[in-house]
Amino acid sequence: MAFTEFEKKVLDSIDNNAEKIIGIGKKVLSNPELGYREFETSALVKDCFNELGLDVKDDIAYTGLKATLGNNNGFNVCIIGELDSIVCGEHPHANAENHAAHACGHNVQIANMLGAAMGLAQSGIISDLCGSITFMATPAEEYIELDYRKSLRDDGKIKFFGGKQQLIYEGEFDDVDAAIMVHARPEAPEKLVCLDANSVGFVMKSITFHGKSVHAAKPYDGVNALNAAALAILGIHTCRERFREEDNIKVHFIVTSGGDVVNVVPDKVTLECQVRANNTPAMMKASDDVDAAIKGAAMMVGAEVDIETIVGYQPFNQSKELGKVFESVSEEFMDKEAIRHDINMTGSSDIGDVSYLLPTIQPMVGGFTGQLHAKEFCVSDDYTAYVLPAKLMALTAVRLLENDAKLGKEIKKNFKSLMTKEEYIKLLEG
Repeated sequence: MAFTEFEKKVLDSIDNNAEKIIGIGKKVLSNPELGYREFETSALVKDCFNELGLDVKDDIAYTGLKATLGNNNGFNVCIIGELDSIVCGEHPHANAENHAAHACGHNVQIANMLGAAMGLAQSGIISDLCGSITFMATPAEEYIELDYRKSLRDDGKIKFFGGKQQLIYEGEFDDVDAAIMVHARPEAPEKLVCLDANSVGFVMKSITFHGKSVHAAKPYDGVNALNAAALAILGIHTCRERFREEDNIKVHFIVTSGGDVVNVVPDKVTLECQVRANNTPAMMKASDDVDAAIKGAAMMVGAEVDIETIVGYQPFNQSKELGKVFESVSEEFMDKEAIRHDINMTGSSDIGDVSYLLPTIQPMVGGFTGQLHAKEFCVSDDYTAYVLPAKLMALTAVRLLENDAKLGKEIKKNFKSLMTKEEYIKLLEG
């Protein structure tokens, strides 16, 4: 393997900490915490940063934190790990009370990020590089528990529901020139890297139909809010022929309240709905189409309807240039056949929001079995899942900062942001 002396020092440091890195990942796995509740996980990360002698900035985005190695003269690359878990009650490591579980691999991301920090800090090579490396533990990637997040917003503790959205708003990415994060590739127990994997964006809707309750034996004297909701669901389905295949639009919903008792005409029915697409204009147009179907359904039965639309996450805009640097590092560890491109992700992530503002990648890595967010999801190979990605991210950072940060500066120069920060915040605020 063609590693420089600097790179060998980093790799040796990570190898010396391999058991510790795996242990951290498993400790977080056994103590899953939901978004904006990751107090113990955040404390664990802070302890690790302190052990490495890094200056820590905590209480950002409520439960997030970051630490920086080196100075800000040159290029600043950010290595990210996510703190939160998802709800998956049947997962073998689920919390018995709230069903939180790391069925998406965020515990592995935290271990990857801290492993990279160990290698880069303990190797002592930062003084020979041009710039700095920021390690950021981000909260609340999973877009869940919206009532809880609304309460935090009402209390002034957050403004936006997604952790990276909040971090962008607070200015924590203002001095970052590029961002790197890895994600578990489901049903991929082998050693592999998937580059250029795009994810879709979404908007979230809370829908409330208001009717008039009467005895169910005299429905003609009332207004059935459940009928309005049923017609809205049918109307949304009829919108699908307006969706272009290349936009990858998906609309899905649940009825969160459908009435109280069967012999009373429901006067209040609520739904939650997500509209997803792989580009922002298509996402917003589909959102308008869905609104029209909902309003038309209410009008048909004489009901009223309130629609609260919250802009969720943006589609992922992967940096091809930054991805090539990660790919060149990956080629030192595996056959080219194990490096794949253009693997589409049908889900959404707030890493997409970061990618609108600065060069960003999120390669997917192997070492896992089972589907994401499912009870079967687990690590199948400790080294491939926990340790190897730490090496890949650490060496990518080194190559961006060596030789007067030539590669990093070139990537930054060529990058065209899809929005300014001000435009982005305005979009979120509606």
